[in-house]
Amino acid sequence: MAIAKAERLMNLALCLLGTRRPLSKRELRDSIEAYVEAFRPGTGAAGSDDSFNRMFERDKDDLRELGLVIETVENLDGEVGYLARRDSNRLPPITLDAEEAAALGLAAKVWQQARLAGAASGALQKLRAAGLPEDVDPYGAHGALEPRIPVHEAAFEPLMLACRDRRPVVFDYRKANAAQPGQRHVEPWALECWRGHWYLAGWDRDRGAERVFRLSRITGKVRSRSGRFTVPVPDVVTVRETVASWAGESADRSARIRLRSDAGYPLRAKATVVRELGDGWDELEIPYGHGLDAWLVEFGPDVVVLEPAELRADVVDRLRAVAKG
Repeated sequence: MAIAKAERLMNLALCLLGTRRPLSKRELRDSIEAYVEAFRPGTGAAGSDDSFNRMFERDKDDLRELGLVIETVENLDGEVGYLARRDSNRLPPITLDAEEAAALGLAAKVWQQARLAGAASGALQKLRAAGLPEDVDPYGAHGALEPRIPVHEAAFEPLMLACRDRRPVVFDYRKANAAQPGQRHVEPWALECWRGHWYLAGWDRDRGAERVFRLSRITGKVRSRSGRFTVPVPDVVTVRETVASWAGESADRSARIRLRSDAGYPLRAKATVVRELGDGWDELEIPYGHGLDAWLVEFGPDVVVLEPAELRADVVDRLRAVAKG
């Protein structure tokens, strides 16, 4: 069955690459032998347009996953056709110097703990076959550096693919101050690792605004949805800066907290004033901006908010919600 599917995908790819005009589903169904055999009279699937459509959509998604650029074109009669232009699926000549190859090697090492490890290794092998200098070892350069970005969240891979393919998604998301998760409809833009956590930036359709989501708070599966994005994707999506602003990095106010002497080192790094109180506690003044309450909750009983009063109330509300849920 695996060989049959691989042959079907290859025939579909060759058909889309060889045509000079968009081909409709009907034309592809009648031209590719695997489709003709699967849906010929007497197979039990004859005339099943739904079955063919599902198979074709899966095959098309698989080809795109493999890197084939497939265009969807609608003619004057409203009929949808498909083709893969050769100029869109041809790589330009590849020339890499030693520094560029080293950068690619480091990038590949970043993903060695994720499911992208095989893809990263395969990409470097393809670059070698395409002309990467034989005397350049992209893995060996700067061997003292061992960058790692562990990916434990199940939501990472489907969101990464959705960002790449510009596909809307739906997932259940538990806010820090909520006892139960709520459903979110999002147009995903980009993923960013910040302070050891992965975040997604995108357009929240329900709220009609840009939002940032922490992947560890996504519950259940990420489901893809059909259709196009409703808002343009920014040219540069800087998730790190957005998350930082939500966590108080760009704040213009200060908050005063008590912190256990042997805890909260990320808070100490951001503190503008630190005073020893004795009895195992210190007093800190830290920048106060949107989202600081959610960050302080992560330190649990090691942090006590002194002022301002609204921040203290927000932290208490979040802690109570966590205790209930």
